[in-house]
Amino acid sequence: MNIQTLTLRDFRNYETAALELSSGVNVFCGENAQGKTNILEAVGLLSTTRLFRSGQKREAIRFGARQAEVEAAFFAEKRDMTIRALIPSAGRVQLTVNGIRQKRLSDAAGILRTVLFCPEDLMMIREGAAARRRFIDIALCQLRPNYARYLSEYNKLHENKIRILKDAEEKPSLLDALDDFSLRMSMVGGHIIRYRAYYLRSLMEKAKGIHASISGKEEQLDYQYSTVSTVSDPFASAKDIGMELWEHACQHRAAEIAVKSCLSGPHKDDLELLIGGKSAKAFASQGQVRTCALSLKLAERDMFFDDSGEYPVLLLDDVLSELDARRQDFVLNRIENGQVLITCCEPEKLAQVEGGWMFTVRQGTVERC
Repeated sequence: MNIQTLTLRDFRNYETAALELSSGVNVFCGENAQGKTNILEAVGLLSTTRLFRSGQKREAIRFGARQAEVEAAFFAEKRDMTIRALIPSAGRVQLTVNGIRQKRLSDAAGILRTVLFCPEDLMMIREGAAARRRFIDIALCQLRPNYARYLSEYNKLHENKIRILKDAEEKPSLLDALDDFSLRMSMVGGHIIRYRAYYLRSLMEKAKGIHASISGKEEQLDYQYSTVSTVSDPFASAKDIGMELWEHACQHRAAEIAVKSCLSGPHKDDLELLIGGKSAKAFASQGQVRTCALSLKLAERDMFFDDSGEYPVLLLDDVLSELDARRQDFVLNRIENGQVLITCCEPEKLAQVEGGWMFTVRQGTVERC
């Protein structure tokens, strides 16, 4: 899988830009705040329908413009394809695949596959559970389009349930619908938990091997998937898991009404990472955190390859400056296959990368060197 051309119109600080990309490594060099990361973010938007620096898509519209547009022509699954995102200043984002407008954003999930590694990911281990759920969800939404649909439905149900709980004090009749929302959330949640359990089992097997290669087998990486306490087996059928979630929701119904919050469900799941049997979040050193994050991201890339036989487009946003020389070498030695887009302020760090193209980025312009 590789992007052949990328076009930006009124996206971030770009009025217009048309890039032809190498199928190998593409290095974007320039000073800070020139727009290097914006290029990677545009590709990420087409892949995941998200902006990795901001949840508000309208922030991607260039100041003074009415809308932003990003389009890519790419080769995947032995055919040429196009994908286009239109971000209006008002209204929903529109996605078009091969000229056909998609009814739902989730319908475009997994068409252009990417793996992003940015400096914020290096602290994913230290952050709260939401950061690790986001890591899981972004990958699974691309790998399994049905998961993207379940997750979208679950999030909408969760928002509506929260609204019922918060407004029920003034409008008690709203509680008449509470059980219906809880039941449907439980059934959809069963699918989400099952997908996550299977994905994490495969991902962590790969991550363990990569971690051992970096750390010299001195420390063992392990994990625990933490979900709702009533779920006895996250690998069971979605229906069985859903019924256990429903049981938990019924037990906590009165408490949810009292605190006006949804207390149970996969929206509280966590990936607990262990290094040498100890919590990485609580006890890992800075070097251990970086090795752990690096292992997870490279394992994610390998998962995509195993699923389709094609490497996803790898997006590296200035991570080399955050890694020591040993970890830099490890990353660079593993990107010889597949397309890679790297942002870098110090191009000399990429001297060992053979082939590919280098671009200079200056305030809204991109030129190939």
